Amino acid sequence: MTDIGLLIQSLHEGSRKALARCISVVENNQAGSIELLQSLKLNRHTPIVGITGPPGAGKSSLIAALTKTWIARQKKVGIIAIDPSSPFNKGALMGDRVRMSEHFMHPDIYIRSMASRGSLGGLSPKIFETADVMKAAGFDYIIIETVGVGQSEVDIASLADTTLLVLVPEAGDEIQTIKSGVMEIADIYVLNKSELAGADAFYKKMYMLAH
Repeated sequence: MTDIGLLIQSLHEGSRKALARCISVVENNQAGSIELLQSLKLNRHTPIVGITGPPGAGKSSLIAALTKTWIARQKKVGIIAIDPSSPFNKGALMGDRVRMSEHFMHPDIYIRSMASRGSLGGLSPKIFETADVMKAAGFDYIIIETVGVGQSEVDIASLADTTLLVLVPEAGDEIQTIKSGVMEIADIYVLNKSELAGADAFYKKMYMLAH
């Protein structure tokens, strides 16, 4: 059996080290990446949940809350956080993994940061292939968080089974800016920090724009 074959076998057996290695092989177009992708045994019923919204809206907080709920139900959760690329080495800045540190070491949770590498859709160029790798790793849910740059983040809708758009009352007129993009592709709209002043008026505005 080839090295890639052994790697895939370990992936299907639930090895997190093998999962990390498989993602790296695919993300960086390393030798054997095509063989790896063609040999995956995908669980096509694993739902992908996309989380998008402006920076600071609370995407990571929502992911942490969803993850906590699913873990309490003894589910396994895989999380891909698309981070901005470092201007120096083009790697992920990994801010989301820091914010989700509460779950980072849990045996039923896997968190991976991926660099956007200049992609304008809020995702990584290899996110579709990475999602296939995740679907072969035995997760009950897969969460993909976009960078959070605004109206261009519509690619998530073509990947996720359910897309959540997170907004906050402070967004104000920003909701008009993103209307032509993510407002039209989200399945669920989440108003975070709803205890803040102006939340009711913002909710009504968001509802009208969404319909």
